[in-house]
Formats: sequence, C-alpha cells, structure tokens
Amino acid sequence: MKFRTLRADEIELRVGMVKKEFYTLLLYKDARCDMNILDETIGEGNWQRDHKEIKGNLYCGVGINCPVLMEGEYQSNWIWKWDCGAESNTEKEKGEASDSFKRACVNWGIGRELYTSPFIAIYCEKPEEESKTRKFRVKEIEYNEKREITKLVIVDTKGVQVYPKYFETTKEGKIQGVELHCAECDEIVSQKVANYSMSKYGKVLCFDCQKDYIEEVEV
Repeated sequence: MKFRTLRADEIELRVGMVKKEFYTLLLYKDARCDMNILDETIGEGNWQRDHKEIKGNLYCGVGINCPVLMEGEYQSNWIWKWDCGAESNTEKEKGEASDSFKRACVNWGIGRELYTSPFIAIYCEKPEEESKTRKFRVKEIEYNEKREITKLVIVDTKGVQVYPKYFETTKEGKIQGVELHCAECDEIVSQKVANYSMSKYGKVLCFDCQKDYIEEVEV
C-alpha cells in the first residue's frame, strides 16, 4: 500500500523550540488530512480505525482491507497498524485520540516524508513574542524519488518569504536574515558569530571553521 506525498496546502506549521535569537518551525499534518488521503487512495469503505487503552496510554489502530484471492474469490483481509498518542494542551482526551490516529497513519506511510524536513529557524529580535502571533504556511514543496523533501518555501500570512531567506548585508557589514549557516560545514551560526566572521573573513563561519580557515591562510 503506497500513499502519495502531501501537497503544500495539506501541511501545517507549528512552533518548535524558542531560543534567545530565534524560534523553529515544524511541519505536521492534521487528522482530516489523513482521512482525506485514506478515502482518496483506498475508498471510504476500505479502512477503519479503532482505539484501545494499554497501561494508561491511548492507542489507535488503522485497519486497511487488503483482499486476498482464495479459491477463486477475493476475500477481505484486514491489516492493522497501531501507535500511541500524546495528550494535547487543550481537550486532553480528544487530542490524544487524534494524535494516536495521526501516528498510526504515519505507520502506513502517510506524511512520513515530513520527517525529512530541513531545520527551519526564524531569527528575530523578540522570538518569544513573535512566535505566538506570527503565522506561516507552506507555499511550495517538492520531493525526490526517495520521498525526501528537496524544495521547501514558507511564507507568512502577508506573503513574506521566510524560508529559505538569503543573507543581506547592511552598510555596516552586518548580516540580516533568518538562516545563518556556516559557509563550510552548514552548521547553524548565531547572529553575533556570523557578524564577526563576516567582518574578519568576509563570509559566515562557525567557530571550528574559523580556526581551520586561519590555519589554511597561514599555510
């Protein structure tokens, strides 16, 4: 059973971690998306869900009818895949049931490609405040033959592109942007370190690559 990859309009975004200089965004799907893809791919009558509690944890199973040929006739053959859910901050029981269903669908392969998402960091002056009010959507997404994300474009509600966003240098030589990665190893670099390396070496370098760069120059 192979399900298609998710379209850009089916993917949601939520805040991950919030740090001093940035906050991150995570890709996810909701339960309605899973239901729609199941209906679309195998038909409304060929899948079902069930819930059960095991040692205080709520599990959801998604069963799909995979008929087998027996004595010249196709007979129903239900295959189940289960997973455990986590409570949500609101509507505890409903959130846990929905989460377990979404995870069970991932076991079938629906939305599993979201795990190949790149690190998405939004740099700003007040991450804690902005992360609570600013909203985003996925504008474009593409995958390769391995179902890995190869292109991802994210914009806010005003249409401003925040990922990927490339470096812009001010008159003072300081960097403005949301993605600060080392030019050599691609590691995340803080605004302060990036500004220093730009003024010193003319490009964004992490601490380790700055040392290597000095050694190369001396040689």
